Amino acid sequence: MSQIQVRDARPEDFAQWRALYRGYADFYKVEQTEEAADTVWSWVNDPGHEVNALVAEDADGMLIGLAHYRPFARPLSATVGCYLDDLFVAPESRGSGAVDLLLGRLSAIAAERGWSVVRWITADDNHRARSKYDQVATRTMWITYDMAPGR
Repeated sequence: MSQIQVRDARPEDFAQWRALYRGYADFYKVEQTEEAADTVWSWVNDPGHEVNALVAEDADGMLIGLAHYRPFARPLSATVGCYLDDLFVAPESRGSGAVDLLLGRLSAIAAERGWSVVRWITADDNHRARSKYDQVATRTMWITYDMAPGR
């Protein structure tokens, strides 16, 4: 049985969460300021904000993974889905089952809340993650575009 527990992030998790979130930003080669991280953390800890966070904690109380998620409206189906914005497991903890537990908990939350889907994107070259995602989800044929505001 796994010694990893998945739970909601708590205010006292900040330092460990920050180290994981820095690792996530580094993985995607995104420069993330402390101010930006503080903003995300304030969202996570604001019950009125749409962003939520799960963390995976090992038997020693160390956080080894995170998942940021939020509901999103799906007008075409008149349902609400769950959007998984960020998913990260510390490199030294990959293969521990943490990602399965994080995704499993997210699936359970979606079911509890009556959400119609759990959706996320990943980089095309993120082969290790994609091999896991192919086991637990269905790859769609949708292509993502980003447009700058005020274009």
